Amino acid sequence: MLKVLMISDVYFPRVNGVSTSIATFRRALAAHGVEARLLVPRYGREPEADGVVRIRGRRLPFDPEDRLVERRAMQQAARREAANCDLVHIQTPFLAHYAGLAAARAAGRPALLTYHTLFEEYLQHYAPFVPAALLRGLARRLSRTQCNAVDTVVVPSTAMRDRLAAYGVAAPMEVLPTGVPVQDFAHGDGAHFRRLYDIPEHAPMALYIGRVAHEKNIGFLLEVAARLRARRPDFVLVIAGEGPATRSLQRHADRLGLGQAVRFVGYLERRKRLPDCYAAADVFTFASRTETQGLVLLEAMAAGLPVVALAAMGTTDILHAQRGARIAPDEPAGFAAIVDQVLGDDGQRTRLAHAARHHAAQWSDTQMAARLAALYRQRLDGRR
Repeated sequence: MLKVLMISDVYFPRVNGVSTSIATFRRALAAHGVEARLLVPRYGREPEADGVVRIRGRRLPFDPEDRLVERRAMQQAARREAANCDLVHIQTPFLAHYAGLAAARAAGRPALLTYHTLFEEYLQHYAPFVPAALLRGLARRLSRTQCNAVDTVVVPSTAMRDRLAAYGVAAPMEVLPTGVPVQDFAHGDGAHFRRLYDIPEHAPMALYIGRVAHEKNIGFLLEVAARLRARRPDFVLVIAGEGPATRSLQRHADRLGLGQAVRFVGYLERRKRLPDCYAAADVFTFASRTETQGLVLLEAMAAGLPVVALAAMGTTDILHAQRGARIAPDEPAGFAAIVDQVLGDDGQRTRLAHAARHHAAQWSDTQMAARLAALYRQRLDGRR
């Protein structure tokens, strides 16, 4: 059994793409002879779990969702765990990166890094008082330095690989998306979800699922919803997820006069409520321009939900074949027109749904975990 230490500054119960990726790979890797131990923050009173080591963290006044772990405790735990593992897989660029890299070098283990987040596009939303050009330069320099310090960089899309190469990253890079446990999304109860949230049975329903943050371009979807509401008075857009932009987006929806046409339903439990939500919708809409992959697109497709989205950065790999998806123009009127076409054509929705399920199956968690396990073994063989 190959033993891997995954180290991260975020993990469940903090909900985001990094947490989902770690959990998905860890669960699927076991079938390929890989035991993944986790070194992650403690957020509250999470129960002890086998193979998960929690480091106490403190709340950040400007970011209550995350935790800042105690540096020395993280370093000591990383060294202890790395000594009993075959390699170290770093998942985030903060304290975990430096603790993981130091532990891997001290133990003589290979160090891999997954580059999950395009920080140059995110920082300006959280530090608007700093010149954007300065933030981009700092993000690129830090990314280049961290990536070139490890043995291999895992990237979730070809667009992300190309962006890092433009930064000057010279370390070997492997394009390896996070897979989707397609079976988890195949049997949702959409009717139950609609009853639960008082959405009429036959109302045309569009859906966004993900972090409710400014960089996700959800305001664009509200503009789309306003146009669709004018064409379809019973149209509903459901926004599922939590994040710092929730209140401002609610105010924006009010200014657009959307009222009950937009439902903010918050975080949805993944085992039952999330599949039910996907099953309740008629179309999945996504307008982020900064995704490194766009995992929710694959979840929607696994549920047989047609996708209408912008093809930008990491979503391009998923969308370029337009299997189960329609690529929309990057302006609200054109985007709304595509959504309206899909909603108004039952035959098109059926064809897209069938193609979506088939496409998602090619991105399954088992297939991607097999590739990651093979990459681990290749890196170990290169060290022997």
